[in-house]
Amino acid sequence: MRIIALYSPKGGVGKTAAAVNIAYLASQHNRATLLWDLDPQGAASFYLAGAERIKGRKLSKLLEGKSPLSEFIHEDVFPGLDFIPAHSSFRNFDIKLEHEQDANVLKQVLAPLSEDTSLVVLDCPPTLSRLTEQVLDIADHVYVPVMPTWLSLNSWNQLLEFVKNKKLGAKKLHPFFSMVDRRKNLHKELMARGPELLGNPMAVAIPYASVVERMGEEGLPLELLAPSSPAAEVYRKMWQSIRKDIGA
Repeated sequence: MRIIALYSPKGGVGKTAAAVNIAYLASQHNRATLLWDLDPQGAASFYLAGAERIKGRKLSKLLEGKSPLSEFIHEDVFPGLDFIPAHSSFRNFDIKLEHEQDANVLKQVLAPLSEDTSLVVLDCPPTLSRLTEQVLDIADHVYVPVMPTWLSLNSWNQLLEFVKNKKLGAKKLHPFFSMVDRRKNLHKELMARGPELLGNPMAVAIPYASVVERMGEEGLPLELLAPSSPAAEVYRKMWQSIRKDIGA
């Protein structure tokens, strides 16, 4: 079982849209996939299947060992794609983890899935926290959306410093430009400086597109909503890159 995370310390950069689309594409390429929405705001629940169709459960029983992870999973939301929706109680995740300083709780709760699940995709909240540490520890690769703006680049540098200080493996970080508007001079300028600013960014740039926003309205990944759109094509390209990273 391989574990990847979509993460950024800055919100509103297209993280969840990438997580949902990559998870769906993985499930369509013979990977038994689980998407776990760790963000208490629950955006993936909207993007994947609509908030009214999928409800999450309280976190406490899982972390206390009273309920197995399997009871939180909605199976086959789409063929081959299982889903753990967020719940408002996830905002207390870090408080719960403070009592488990020497153990990676995420690793423990995910372990039973290793026989039946090929790929776990973690959609993470935009925090630098104990939960962040555990995600960065267990993930084989972490994909970081960065808008071509100075504020978003500053968040990327904060993450890089955090990972280095905690010795969590900076090499597993894969930044990529997201929500790109090529009409804006700043976006074009910063993208041209990608290798300088991001080190070794992925060779993809997710465009800012209204069709991505429609995912929340329709409750569908782009591959089903608008497969011929430029954004869908870029996500397919991104998935091919991730496949190489995880040896799929």
